[in-house]
Amino acid sequence: MNFGNVIEGLKQGRRYARAGWNGKGMWIALTPGSLFEAKHARPGHAAKHRADELQRDQPHEGAEGLIELAPHIDMRAADGTMVIGWLASQTDMLAEDWEEVAA
Repeated sequence: MNFGNVIEGLKQGRRYARAGWNGKGMWIALTPGSLFEAKHARPGHAAKHRADELQRDQPHEGAEGLIELAPHIDMRAADGTMVIGWLASQTDMLAEDWEEVAA
């Protein structure tokens, strides 16, 4: 399977791994975007404040100080940790050894 197929599957909630990866239990998945209150952000959290836009378009209580987290691809590493915002290498994007992983 190629990376184009993987991207389409990720959008449908599927997980994928490359047969060529050395680590056991590694996979990637799409994390959908979300909106949360800035007070829940950790120090150094890179995010976009949308309070003014939200209050203008959809006024509601607590709109001030909201952060939009954009959709992104995450990876479960071989040691079980999650790599947030995984980026595909040129080799990953051109590989034909992608396989779906059971959730």
